[in-house]
Amino acid sequence: MTARKIVKNVLSVGAIDWDRRLFDELIPLPDGTTYNSYLIKGKDKVALLDTVDPTKARDLIENLAELGVDRIDYVIAHHAEQDHSGSIPKILDVYKMAKVVTNPKCKEMLKDHLLVPEDRFITIADRETLSLGDKTLEFIYAPWVHWPETMFTYLREDKILFTCDFLGSHLAQSELYARDLGKVYGSNKRYYAEIMMPFRTSIRQNLDKIKPLEIKIVATSHGPIFDDPEFILNAYRDWSSDNVKNEVVLPYVSMHGSTAEMVRHFIDALMKRGITVKPFDLPRTDVGELAMALVDAATIVIGTPTVLVGPHPAAVYAAYLANALRPKTRFVSIIGSFGWAGKTVEQLAALIPNLKVEVIPPVMAKGFPKKEDFAALDNLAEQIFLKHQTLGHS
Repeated sequence: MTARKIVKNVLSVGAIDWDRRLFDELIPLPDGTTYNSYLIKGKDKVALLDTVDPTKARDLIENLAELGVDRIDYVIAHHAEQDHSGSIPKILDVYKMAKVVTNPKCKEMLKDHLLVPEDRFITIADRETLSLGDKTLEFIYAPWVHWPETMFTYLREDKILFTCDFLGSHLAQSELYARDLGKVYGSNKRYYAEIMMPFRTSIRQNLDKIKPLEIKIVATSHGPIFDDPEFILNAYRDWSSDNVKNEVVLPYVSMHGSTAEMVRHFIDALMKRGITVKPFDLPRTDVGELAMALVDAATIVIGTPTVLVGPHPAAVYAAYLANALRPKTRFVSIIGSFGWAGKTVEQLAALIPNLKVEVIPPVMAKGFPKKEDFAALDNLAEQIFLKHQTLGHS
C-alpha cells in the first residue's frame, strides 16, 4: 500500500491486511483489517502516529521510504497493543533520533512488551501539547478504551482527531474514507460489540471528553477514516446509551432435537407478539454476529439441553461471552430440556454476575417438549412482551 494524503502534510502510511481472519486468536475477521499509521510533517519536526502490526512492518517502512522520509522526530504511541506498537522497535532502528511520545502507563507497557529502552521515551500528561512548528498535537488520555493506557491525539490546526481503536473497525478496503456507509456501519458495530462494549461507561465518558473539540476528520487505527465524524459519533452514542430495542437474542444448541423444537415454538410465540427475535445456532454461529446482536437487545434467552447435570458447553460459552461483553440487556431467561435431573439453570445463572438484569423464570422440559411445555413457552413469550412494554416498546 502506498502512502495517501489526508490533508496537506498529513498522510496515511499504514498497511492493509486483506487476508487476516482471526484477531488475538479469538475474534473472527471476515473482512480483514488495516493497521493505520499516520505521518505528520511539521515545519520543524516530523511525527509518526502509531506503527503497524509486526507482520506488516515492511509495508510501513517502504511507505516512509517512498515518501523520502529521512527523519522522524517523534513516534506517538496511543496504545501498547502490538497491532499498534509492534513495529516501534524497527522504526527506532531506522530512525535513530526518534523518541517515543506516550503516557506513563503506556511507556511501562512498551518497556515490558517490546523492550523499548528508557532513553527513547518522552512522557506526556493529559492535555499536554507538542509543537511540530506549524502543527500542534494535543494529547488526550482515554483510559479503558479499551486498555488502561489508551490515548488520543488532536491535531489542532487541521482539526483531526486520531482515536486509536476508538471508533474503528476491522475492515480492509482500498478506499481511505468511509464511503459505503452500510458496510462501514456493520463493521464498526461488530468492532464495538466485540471490543468496546464491556467499557460502555468509559465510552460515554470519552465521548463527553471530546465533545468540545471541533472535529473535521476522525482518523482511527483500524478501518476507514471519517470525514463526516457525526456518522460514527452518533452511532457510538446510540450503542453506548441505555436504550434497548424490542429484541430477543436467542443463542441455542440442541443435541437430539428437544431444545430445537422448543426454540422453534418460542420463536413463533415471540414473532406473534411483534418481538424481533435473533436466533443463533451456537455450533454454527459466527461469534461476532452474536456479539453484534447483543448490543441492542432488551432480552437474552439461552437455549440448551442438559449434558450430564449441567448446560451444554456451547451454552456455557454463550453465557460467558454475554457476561464478558456486558451488554445493556434488561432481561434474561433460559429454555431447554433435561433427561433425568440437573442444575442447568443454576449453573448458567452463576455465569452472568456482570449482567444487571431481571431473570425471568425459565422453561425446562423433561425429555421431548409436551403440551404443557409449549404452553409454558407461550407464557414466557407473553412475560417478555409485557416486560418490553414497560420499556416503551409496543
